[in-house]
Parts: sequence; C-alpha cells; structure tokens
Amino acid sequence: MSTPALVLQGITKRFGDHHANRDISLQLGRGEVLGLLGENGAGKTTLINILFGHYVADSGTVQAFGQALPPGSPRAAIAAGIGLVHQHFTLAPNLTVLDNVMAGTESLWRPATARRAAREALRALGEQFGLGVDPDARVASLSVGERQRVEILKSLYRKARVLVLDEPTAVLTPQESLTLFDTLKRMARHGLSVILISHKLDEVLRVADRVAILRAGELVAERAASSMDRASLAELMVGRRVQRPARQALAAGAPVFEMTDVGLHDKRGQALLEQARLLVPARQIVALVGVAGNGQRAVIDLACGLAVPGSGQLALHGRAVRRARAKGLHAAGVARIPEDRHEEGVVGELRLWENAILEDLDDPRFVRWGWLRRRAARRQTAALIRDYDIRCTGPEQRTGLLSGGNMQKLIIGRGLVAEPSFIVACQPTRGLDEGAVAEVHARLLEARGRGAGVLLVTEDLDEALGLADQIVVIQRGRLSAPMAAPYDLQRIGLMMLGESKEPHAH
Repeated sequence: MSTPALVLQGITKRFGDHHANRDISLQLGRGEVLGLLGENGAGKTTLINILFGHYVADSGTVQAFGQALPPGSPRAAIAAGIGLVHQHFTLAPNLTVLDNVMAGTESLWRPATARRAAREALRALGEQFGLGVDPDARVASLSVGERQRVEILKSLYRKARVLVLDEPTAVLTPQESLTLFDTLKRMARHGLSVILISHKLDEVLRVADRVAILRAGELVAERAASSMDRASLAELMVGRRVQRPARQALAAGAPVFEMTDVGLHDKRGQALLEQARLLVPARQIVALVGVAGNGQRAVIDLACGLAVPGSGQLALHGRAVRRARAKGLHAAGVARIPEDRHEEGVVGELRLWENAILEDLDDPRFVRWGWLRRRAARRQTAALIRDYDIRCTGPEQRTGLLSGGNMQKLIIGRGLVAEPSFIVACQPTRGLDEGAVAEVHARLLEARGRGAGVLLVTEDLDEALGLADQIVVIQRGRLSAPMAAPYDLQRIGLMMLGESKEPHAH
C-alpha cells in the first residue's frame, strides 16, 4: 500500500478547560476526497489549524507523505505540499491573476521575476484541472467563481498535493458549484488529496469518497460517503435527528417595507442600484439572491437606515421614510442580522451581556440616567443563552471566544427577542451546522407567523427555496420581478449570472 497523504495521530488541543480536539487520529489517502464534518465548535477549525501549523497541538503528531511535520510551522506545511483555500478569499483585487499567484513565491534577492515561466505553468495547471483563468486579468474584474479558481491555482502553483477547502461553495451559484465538483474529481484522478469542509451535506455526499465526523472535539465516525445520506450525516454530527422546518403557506399582509424606483450611487458616481423595486409584505419571507457584489449591500443599507436613496422612495408600514437613521428604524421595529458577524455583528472584546444590549442602549430596561443596569442585561443574556442554546461559560464570557455558530445565535437572539415587525436577515446561516441552520430557520418562520415581514438576503439557494414565499434576483444593481414557488433552480442560476433575458421589476 502507498504511504497515506496525511496521518494525524492522537491530536489533542485544549484551550483552558475546554478540549477543542481530544485524541483525534485520522488518515487521508492519496487521491482521496475526505469530507470533514461537524457542528459549529466541534473542533474542525482547530484540527485544520494544527495541520497547517497555525496552532501547536498539546499532544499528537502529523505526518505528510510519510514525513513528520514540525509543529507550528505553516512554512513547513506549505513545503510538504499542503494548501489551504479559505472561505473568504485572500486575493489582492487590484493585482492581476498572475501577480496574486506568484506573490510570496520568489526570493526578494532574485534579480528578475520569472513571469514567462509562471504564466506558462499557470496555463498548464488551468488546462490540467479545468481552472482556466486569464493570467493578466485583474482580480477585481473576475466573478466569484473565477476568484475561487485563482485561490486553488495559488495552492497548485506552490506544488500542493493536499488541498483543504473551507466552505468552498458558500458564495457560488449552482452552475459554479457543479464546475467546482468536476474540478475536485479531476484533481483526485490526478492523485491530489482533498479535505472538504462544508455544511452543505448534499454537496459533500456528491463529491466525497469518505466522511469523518467530529462532535465536541472527538472523532465519532468515519464512513464511506456512498453508505450515507443527508439525514444520517446530520444525526451523527449533532447527536440527534435533525429536520429543517417546513414553510406553511400564509396569506400576505400589508406592506411592511417597500422600495419604489430607488437609485443609489457610490462616492465615485457608479450605480449601485437602478430603479429598484422591492416589496416585503407582513407574514412573508422575500429572498433576495444573487452573486456577491451585485448590489445586495446597498439594499441592506437602505433597509436598515445606513444609506439614503439618491432617487425614489422608501416606505415602512406604508409611511415614507425620509432620512431615517439606523437607530430610529431599530426603534420602529426593524431588526438587522448583519452579514459579517465579526465585523458588524459583535465587538469581540466585549462580554456577551454587553453585546446582547449593544443595540438597546436607549432602552430604560438596560440604561437609566446614563447608568448601565447590569443585572437586567445579564438576566436577558442568560435567557438568550438558554433559549438559543449558545454554548458558552455564561454572560461574562468574552464574545470573541465563541465559535462562529454560537456568535451567530447571539446576534439572532438579540435581534428577534423584541419581536420586530421587519427583519433584515443577511446570510443568517452562513457557516452554521445543520442543527443550527434548522434552529435559525424555525426562528425566522416563527417571526413570519407572528406577522413580521422578512427580507432574507442569501447566497444559499437551498435556503431561499426552502424558506421564501417569493424570490427576487439581483444582478448588477437591478432587481427582477418577484417569483413565487414552485421555483426553477436553473432559471434562477442563469439570472444570477446575467445570462437570462428575464425582465426587471417595474
């Protein structure tokens, strides 16, 4: 038998009293695609950080192609042929594809760069693995799918023999996802080994040869992918049967939020939105879908009072909104679940109870005469921890120590606890495990049932198909007419890519 690509033996890592990894032993074969699965906080990220040298294990060893990897050395991991492709791309948008791929690969003392050889190598890799991208194109001009190809090419150019892909389809259209699956299978046929981290279980089953499941820091199962289905995988991940809630038809109520012929431009005068029309009724979920960077952020900012339209009109509960600020809209019943939980959702250095009341500092329950009412804030936070199953040590824990999924639960609980009438939910389940996704969906459907209107901004089409009463596609700042179920996934994907002649909303 050939030497495995990777052997992790007895990996244990603690953070204080918390075992992030506990005696994990795992192998990756050559030419194998391994799906690495687990709940948020199960230990996947810690394990990969140990593999790549970002963390040092308390005990255990890592071998790559039969050779021991020195702990805590990303340089050694790269030299051994291990490449890591992050969910959030690490590319310089103002540089060309070739510049991004070559960055950091040549000595500063080299008299001239080998650009001709690099361009040829890039072309050959593109042909070999179906990853063709123009080497001279600026990254800023590329689609999301093309940028992901550049990230993969960066690793292959550095002679990667093992690729670790973290949530690789999180921002891709269905068509781009299928292209990626073909690429991964082609890589495996050429002998590359792949570790695929994803919460999209159907995709893992489609492309993986084998799955490994972590729960609470321990390896609880290894299975052939062909022997599993989505339900059994989810049950192994969370330790119980998981079923996403089903949307029941409800009659639409009065308009909660409305955009009429809205235009918005950035500081350079470029159009972000053009004659945009959007209606979110009470008791309905309207999903806004599109490839990242097509104007979703402008819609979110307008809906939350973070931007003012250059033309057209906004209305909340049938009343025109004129220069409303986020603070005023929040007081009027608008709740926001931001896209980036780290940058916009919480302040990592603050404690849980401080973040839990961050948007309610005018609320006399928590602030009176300029004094914080800490006991009330801690009591509310304890209730959120209980009701939303936030895994933490308590209200006094520093928020930055939460896993991504538990941080998201805190943000969602904070937004929904006051039963808002209009909810702007932006990527609410990005990076969450199957159990947490089901819980978030149930909360949004509960709010809808109470009479709230929900604007769901998502790049996960499965989420939109399962939750939305209507779907609107945004492409280059223009919104389509709303579509009702049953949805045509192929049609929606083509509209997202701008390859459909569908009319825009008028």
